[in-house]
Amino acid sequence: MQKYKPLFYCLYIILAFNTYTPIYAQSTTSTKPKDIAPFNQHSYENVIATALTFLQPRILEEHTIKELSLWGLNGLNAVDPSLSIHEIEDKLVLQQSQKILANYSLPADNDIPQWAKTITDISTKGWENSNLIQLANNQGLTQAFFDELFDHMDPYSRYVAPNFASTDRNQRGDGEANIGITISKDKNYIVISSINTNGPAWSAGLNVGERIYKIDSKRTYKQSVDTINNWLKGSNKSSLTLVLGSHGRKKTRIVRLKREIVPPATVFAFTNDNIIILKITSFSTFTAEEINQYLDQAVQDMKLKGLILDLRGNRGGVLQQAITSSALLLDHGIAATTQGRDQESNHVWAVQGGDITNNVPIVILVDGRTASAAEILTAALSDHKRAVVIGSTTLGKGLVQTIAQLPDGGELFVTWSRVIAPLGWPIQGLGIIPQICTSRGVKFTQKQMNELINDQSSYARDVIFSRQSRFPVEAKDILQIRNACPPAIGSDIDLEIADDLLLNPKLYQKALDMIPND
Repeated sequence: MQKYKPLFYCLYIILAFNTYTPIYAQSTTSTKPKDIAPFNQHSYENVIATALTFLQPRILEEHTIKELSLWGLNGLNAVDPSLSIHEIEDKLVLQQSQKILANYSLPADNDIPQWAKTITDISTKGWENSNLIQLANNQGLTQAFFDELFDHMDPYSRYVAPNFASTDRNQRGDGEANIGITISKDKNYIVISSINTNGPAWSAGLNVGERIYKIDSKRTYKQSVDTINNWLKGSNKSSLTLVLGSHGRKKTRIVRLKREIVPPATVFAFTNDNIIILKITSFSTFTAEEINQYLDQAVQDMKLKGLILDLRGNRGGVLQQAITSSALLLDHGIAATTQGRDQESNHVWAVQGGDITNNVPIVILVDGRTASAAEILTAALSDHKRAVVIGSTTLGKGLVQTIAQLPDGGELFVTWSRVIAPLGWPIQGLGIIPQICTSRGVKFTQKQMNELINDQSSYARDVIFSRQSRFPVEAKDILQIRNACPPAIGSDIDLEIADDLLLNPKLYQKALDMIPND
C-alpha cells in the first residue's frame, strides 16, 4: 500500500450530546412532591396543537390526527404505569388502575384544536391524580408524549427538549474566533501543521511547515502549544500580526489578518504519486467548498492520476452539500431524488456545469458507518459510472428530516422524504453495495479482482440486483443484498485495492461497468 503524506490536515471538532434519561423516568416514588410548579395547560395545549399541525401533512406515512394523538397519550402510561387511556365507543376513558378518573368525548379524526384540548384535559386530570406525573413536570410530560408518538414512526424522527435544542442551535451558529490553523512544536519552534480552508489563514496564504516566530510582537520561541493557541484566539474580527519564516532561511515575512469564527474543517487531503485522497468526515455548510479548494489546487499543482474519496465513518450531514459535491465531479445528470407526501419535500436534484478534475478516475471508500449525505454522494457518482465504490455495504440511511421549532423552545425533527438514487433504487434500508467488497476477507477480495480481470464476476449479480431494486423492497431482498457484502469497519486493504484500480485503467473500467446503464 502506498503511504500518503499530508497535503493539508486540519483539526476538527465533533460536537455531540450524550444520551440522557428523561426527567419523567428518574423517579418512581409515590411520595407527595413538594414545590412542584403547576401544570401549564395553555403552554402544553399550544405545543401539542403546533406539533400536530406540523406533523400530519409531512410524515412519510399518512395518519389521522386521532392516531397521532392516541399514540402520544400513551406517554401518560410511560410516566405512570397505573394510568391508561381506553377508547370506548365515542368516549376516551382515563383510568388509574381499575378506577375511572374521567371520560371525554372523542373528537373528529382530524380536528386538531379539539384533539389538542382533549389531550391537555386528560393530561391535567392525570396531573391531579398522579405524583409521578407531577414529578415529571411539564417538560417530562411533553417529552413522554412525543417519545411515544415517534415510537410508531421511523428511527430518526424525534422531539428535542428546549434546553438541548437551545444548546444545539447555539453550536450550529457559533464558534471560536481564530485564524484557522493547527500548530505543533518542532524542537523549540512553533510550526503550522495544518490549515483550515474555511479560515483567514488559508486566504492569507499561510503555508504548512512555516514557523511562527512572533504573534503581535510576542516571541513564540520555547512557548507551549497551549500558550500559542491562546494567543491566536480572540474576539471576532480582531486583528493580529504574525512573523513567519522557514527552517534554514533567515528571511521572514509579516502577515496581518483578522480572526474569524471558523467552522470546523470536514475535508483533509493527502497525496502520493499524483493520486490525491480526500478524507471527508461529514457534510457541513462548507464541505463542498473545501472539496473544491483542494481539488482546484491539486489540478493546478500536479498531473492527477486519480482521486480517492474516503467516506468511511462519515455519518452524513447536510443533503445539499452532498449534491453540490457531486456537481464538482459530474458534468450533468440527476444526483438524487427525494420523495414525500408534502410537495415541498419532493425534489429532483439535477447537476450541471462540469467536472473540475477533467474526468480523472475516482474511487470511493465506504464502510458500515457511511451514512446519509455520504451515501447520497456515493450513489450519485456510482450510478453515473463516475466512481468505483470499494469497502462494505453502507448503513442505509436514506431518509431526510425537516425541523420545526415549537412554542416551548423545543424542536421536532421529522422525517418527510425518502432518497432515491439516480438509477431509481431507495437508499433507506438497502445501503450501497460496493463494486469491490472487502468485508468478506482478503481471499474473497482477491477472488473478486481475479474474476474482474477475467470478466466472470459472480459478485456482479449482487451489485446489479441492488441497483434494480425499487421501493418498497421486501425484507428478504434487503437481507440478501446486504449479506452479499456485510457492513464492517474499513481496513487498509481498501486503499490497496483503490491504488490497484487507479493505476490499471482497464481494470478500473471493468469495475465501473458492473453498474447497469439504467
